[in-house]
Amino acid sequence: MPVELVEKKPRKALPVHLVRKDGLETAGLSPQALAWAKANGFLGEAGKTLVLPGKDGELSGALFGHGEGSLQLGALAKALPEGDWHFADVPADPELAALALALGGYVFTRYGKKPGKALRFVLPAGADAARVASLVEAVHLVRDLVNTPTSDMGPEALEQAVRTLARRHKADVAVTKGDDLLKKNFPMIHAVGRASAEAPRLIDLTWGPKNAPKVTLVGKGVCFDTGGLDIKPSASMLLMKKDMGGAANVLGLASMIMAAGLKVRLRVLIPAVENSISANAFRPGDVLTSRKGITVEIGNTDAEGRLVLADALALADDEKPELLVDMATLTGAARVALGPDLPPFYTDDETLAGELAAAAVAVEDPLWRMPLWKAYDGKLASKVADINNVTPDSFAGSITAALFLKRFVEKAQSWAHFDIFAWNPSERAYGPAGGEAQAIRALERVISGRFG
Repeated sequence: MPVELVEKKPRKALPVHLVRKDGLETAGLSPQALAWAKANGFLGEAGKTLVLPGKDGELSGALFGHGEGSLQLGALAKALPEGDWHFADVPADPELAALALALGGYVFTRYGKKPGKALRFVLPAGADAARVASLVEAVHLVRDLVNTPTSDMGPEALEQAVRTLARRHKADVAVTKGDDLLKKNFPMIHAVGRASAEAPRLIDLTWGPKNAPKVTLVGKGVCFDTGGLDIKPSASMLLMKKDMGGAANVLGLASMIMAAGLKVRLRVLIPAVENSISANAFRPGDVLTSRKGITVEIGNTDAEGRLVLADALALADDEKPELLVDMATLTGAARVALGPDLPPFYTDDETLAGELAAAAVAVEDPLWRMPLWKAYDGKLASKVADINNVTPDSFAGSITAALFLKRFVEKAQSWAHFDIFAWNPSERAYGPAGGEAQAIRALERVISGRFG
């Protein structure tokens, strides 16, 4: 079970002392605790925990090596024995410390994995209980959605997840499904998803006053990606349940926005499809006409995410939103460039870029700006259509994908594209290996700053 954060300190709650490396002598420890630490070779190394003995075999507290950043405090969720705990001193960032504890205790239990330890931790002074709870709920939602295999998280189940969130916050949901996608001019969403046993669909959630500033989130909802007729090798399919990580993350961000009651007109668009293989699958060499009217030659059916996003972005752009954000597990090139922990983002709005960079540092939600390098735009040229969905070489794949999407955004006052991974390849202090929320806490900080 997640770590329970409580506002009232239990009578027998034990203290956790945060110790900097080589800072034992200045940590304000009792002589007994100091002697125990030295006897056990504890020097305050980042991430290390040492429990302190008390009388009659009981514990008297714990020491934790506190390095840079607050999210590392999530390691306490697994390192501490069961029971009630509190920080001996208020952490530098109480909200992030509380968030770290709750995220560090996350366990995905849907398929029988046992819950974690029963820990209760006193909410640090200065942390807002309701806000921390909303952040935890949002991140856990993202993780749960991404961790669920496609057998239980196909387009229909993803739609139901959106409806569940909408009911909680009294939002409205409309869905365009199957051949209605053609009638309502979403041809590329239909083409990508038509080979699946589950009908493709565009999920459209709206919330907030109609006259409030428009914030629109678009998330790639490819519930499984075989690669289509350009089929992936089997090893590359093992994590493709997470190819709807963009959709999961925009839902997590929407959850935060609605829970905070921000004064915005929120819209969430999720093209939910499976990129499957059957007799009616779209083919390499096909030319698709997008919602915007741009014709797209299919150079590779495994570059399908940008196709479904393009139709959704064109719809979103028609409303001229003040802020338009899309999130997608779009390219392996982004991982090659920056690894799994550092998602790139793209925008030509210098003010937004600065706000995102500052927010990423402030809330420990790493991001790195990459360039919309116009000179690479010509790589998307086609001999038979307006544009190709891939380039003829393997260079700058994340940049050219962003340039592809940019062609479908003209009217939005500000736009940003996030090429996320949505996955922890290995266990972190703040969470286990598996599905992960990326960039949404930084985005929430920026959106609340602009529109809160």
